[in-house]
Amino acid sequence: MDRIPFLLPNLVKKENFLHLFAQIENSRQFSNYGPLNSLFEDRVVNEIFDHIGAAVTVNNATSGLTLAISQCKRPKARYALMPSFTFAATPLAAIWCGLEPYFVDISEDDWCMNEQLVDELLEKLGEQVAVVVPYATFGTDMDLTYYQKLQDAGIPVVVDAAASFGTTGDNGQFGKGFTGLIVFSFHATKAFGIGEGGLVYSGNGQIIQQIRQAGNFGFSGARESAILGMNSKISEYTAAIALATLDIYQEKKAARQNIYHWYVNYGTRLGLFEKGWVLHKSRGVIPHQFFPVLCPEEETNQNVIASLAAHQIESRAYFSPACHQQKLFSRYSSTSLQVTDNISRRIVSLPLWEELQEHDVKLIVERVAGQ
Repeated sequence: MDRIPFLLPNLVKKENFLHLFAQIENSRQFSNYGPLNSLFEDRVVNEIFDHIGAAVTVNNATSGLTLAISQCKRPKARYALMPSFTFAATPLAAIWCGLEPYFVDISEDDWCMNEQLVDELLEKLGEQVAVVVPYATFGTDMDLTYYQKLQDAGIPVVVDAAASFGTTGDNGQFGKGFTGLIVFSFHATKAFGIGEGGLVYSGNGQIIQQIRQAGNFGFSGARESAILGMNSKISEYTAAIALATLDIYQEKKAARQNIYHWYVNYGTRLGLFEKGWVLHKSRGVIPHQFFPVLCPEEETNQNVIASLAAHQIESRAYFSPACHQQKLFSRYSSTSLQVTDNISRRIVSLPLWEELQEHDVKLIVERVAGQ
C-alpha cells in the first residue's frame, strides 16, 4: 500500500443483510421501532448485556446523549460536569438541553475525568449540578463504581461511551447493570459501525422507556406529544445492517485487538516507550477504533502528524484541540485543566482498521520511532 489511511471503515457486506431487506418489503414497516429494530434491541440486551437492563436505538450518538441528558437532568439546575478531553458532541448535547458544560480535568493514568475534582465541584455547586457526564476514554472499561454511587445519591449520570460497545471487563460488557444512562455510537468509524446510529442502555428499564417515547416526538399512546421529544428513530434498513453486524462482531473485535497487540509488540521491540512515548492505560478488552499514544514531552503531536504524513501515513490527534480550546466552548467554566492541556498537546492517534496488515503496523511504528 503506497499510502496508509487513518481510518478505512469496513461495514458488513450486503450479502449478510439483503435477506432482511426482503422482510422489510414484506412487512412494509420501514421505521417507528419496527420488528427488525425490536429484534436488534432484544438481542443486544440478551446477548451483550446478559438479559440485564434495557436499550433503545437512536439515529446517532449525539441524539442519544441529548435525549439521555434531557430525560434525567435535575430541573432548574445549571451545569453538566464533563471532561474537556472528549468529542464536541458531549458539550453540544448539554447545551442543546439548556445546560452549561463545566469542564473537569482528567487523570494522568486513564485519561478519564478526575473523580476527586468532580467531588469538589459537587460540594461547591450543589443543586446547580444538573447531570454528570463522564467519558469512557477511547473505549476503556472505565470503573463505574463511583458514578453508580452518584446515581444512587440522586445525581444523574450519563456516560459517553461512544467507542465502548463490545468492550468487556470482569463484569462482562461495559456498563452492564449501571442504572444511570450509557450512550454508544455506531458511526461507520467505530468498531461496531453500521453507517450511522447509536444505542442508549440502562439497567433501569423505566428511563429507557422515557427515552424511547422522547425519541418518537414525545408521543403518548394517543400520538400526542406528552413530553419534549424529537425524532431519533432508525430505519428498518439500518436495523438490518445492525443485526448482520452483530452476527460477525466477535470476528471484527478479534481483528482489531490483534492489530492493537501488534502495535504494542513493535513499540516494545523498537524501544518506543523507552524514548518517552506513553501508552494509554486502558482497562478491559477493547474493540479499538485507533491506537492512542502520547508523544514525548519535548515533541508536539502536530509535528509528529506532519512527519508521518510526509511518509504517506495518515494520523490524527483525538482530542486536540480539547473542547475548552475550541471557540464555541471556550467561555464555559472549568477546573484547572493542566493534565488535559498536556495530553491534548501530545496525543497521537495512529491508524487501526480491520484490513491493516502486520507489516503496515511495523512500518508505522518504525516511522514513529525514527521521526
